[in-house]
Amino acid sequence: MSRPIIAILRGVRPDEVEDIGDVLLASGIDRIEVPLNSPDPYDSIARLARRLGDAAMIGAGTVLEPEQVAQVAAAGGRLVVSPDMNPAVIRATKAAGMASWPGVMTPSECFAALRTGADGLKLFPGSLIGPAGLSALRAVLPKSVAVLAVGGAAPVNFAEWFAAGADGFGIGTALYRPGDSASEVGRKANAIVAAFDSARGADRQRP
Repeated sequence: MSRPIIAILRGVRPDEVEDIGDVLLASGIDRIEVPLNSPDPYDSIARLARRLGDAAMIGAGTVLEPEQVAQVAAAGGRLVVSPDMNPAVIRATKAAGMASWPGVMTPSECFAALRTGADGLKLFPGSLIGPAGLSALRAVLPKSVAVLAVGGAAPVNFAEWFAAGADGFGIGTALYRPGDSASEVGRKANAIVAAFDSARGADRQRP
C-alpha cells in the first residue's frame, strides 16, 4: 500500500543514502527526497534512482531554480519539491515529465500553483498554518487536489491533520537527522508508518 509520505533526507551523504533508502522502502515509505542543500545531492539522487527507482519515487527537495530541475532529471529523479511557489520551477518540472510539489501557504499561492501545473501542494510551514488553517483552505480547494503538510506534522498530530483534510505528510527530522544510522532510520520509519496507518484508519471511520 503506497502512503503519501515523503521522507526528507536533509543532510544525507551519498555513501549512506542507499542503505537508508532500503530501510525506508522496507518500512512502507516509497517517496524519498534529497534536499539540494545536502552534501552532493545529485549523487545521492542518482544512487537512489538506480537502486530503488523501479519501486520508489525519488527526487529532490529545496529546488529553487529551473536549472536545478534539469540536474534532478539528469540524475534520474522523478519528484521535485520546493519550499516556495515558483512558476518557472513548476513549468520546468512538468516539461521534464516529473511530479511537482511546490510549497504554499496562502489561497493565492495554492491556486497559482495549480494553474501553473503543480501535481499537488506542500503546505509549508505546517507549524505556522496548523490544521485549522488547512481546514479553511480545504473549503475552497478542489477536492481532488492532494495536500501534504510539511514542517510541524508528526505522529502525535497526524489525526488532527487528517481531520483537517491533509492527504499525507513530508517528514524530515522526525525521520532522519545527519548521523543517524540506517537501523535508526528504519526504527523511526516503522513507528511513523504505524502511526500514519492508525490515524488514517480512524479518520476514515469518522461519520
